[in-house]
Amino acid sequence: MTHIREKKFTVSGRLRSFVFAFNGLKYNIRSQYNFRIHLGVGVIVVICGLVARLSSAEWCILVLTMGLVISMEAMNTAIEKLVDFVSPDYQEHAGIVKDLAAGAVLIAAITAVIIGLILFLPKIL
Repeated sequence: MTHIREKKFTVSGRLRSFVFAFNGLKYNIRSQYNFRIHLGVGVIVVICGLVARLSSAEWCILVLTMGLVISMEAMNTAIEKLVDFVSPDYQEHAGIVKDLAAGAVLIAAITAVIIGLILFLPKIL
């Protein structure tokens, strides 16, 4: 059995991990159209939340929901890139994996719309 050597904790190592994470965000923003759409919708939703004067609890729900959708979109991109790397030629199973990841984003987005309706409709009506 191969032993994986654990890296020692260092502040500089932790700071570097944030750089890698921000690089991933930059990649998503620059290259993923759907990621930019979700960010844009998020900005609109935040403006609507300010106008509607959401309560602290409502903001928590909204922020968690937006974070879920954006995180799922980032994970979808990671899965797609990994599948493309390990299976550069078309494989039915690889396509299914990519479809499942995209489906997870769709579920998160539909959930976000439902939560948005629950939060905003009473303020409008």
